[in-house]
Amino acid sequence: MQGKIVAVCTSKNKGERKKNVGQAILLPGLGLEGDAHAGFQHRQVSLLALESIEKMRQMGLDVHPGDFAENITTEGLTLPVLPIGTKIKIGGVLLEVSQIGKECHTHCNIYYQAGDCVMPKEGIFAIVLAGGPVAAGDTIEVMRNV
Repeated sequence: MQGKIVAVCTSKNKGERKKNVGQAILLPGLGLEGDAHAGFQHRQVSLLALESIEKMRQMGLDVHPGDFAENITTEGLTLPVLPIGTKIKIGGVLLEVSQIGKECHTHCNIYYQAGDCVMPKEGIFAIVLAGGPVAAGDTIEVMRNV
C-alpha cells in the first residue's frame, strides 16, 4: 500500500495548530526536528490523512493540513486501519505505528465549531526507528507485516 505526503507540519508550542513547513528531519527516538511534540515516548510523530481533513471541510470548516496538530498529512492511505507495529517507510526513514487515535481530554476549537473532530479517531502516531529527511511529495510505503 502506497500513498504520499502532502504536508510536513511543525509548531514551536504545544496546544497550537501546526504550520506546513514543506520538509523537515525526523530524528530517531524523538520525532520531527523543531516540533514541540518531539520526544514523546510513543507519540513521536502524528499522521492524519488529507481525506480525514476533507470530511471536516464537508462539514463547513475552513481547515488545512496542520490544523489538527498532525506532523505529517498523507494522501491515499487509510491510516486508522493500520495495526500497531506496522512499519511505514518514507525514503530512508522508518516509522512504526505506536497508537491509533487518541483520547481528547479537552475538546479543541474544531470540535466546538463542528461538534466533532477527526484526529482522535482517524489520526495515528508512530515512533521513529530510522531518521532522515521527509518532504511534501515523498512516497509513503506501508510495509507488510510478516
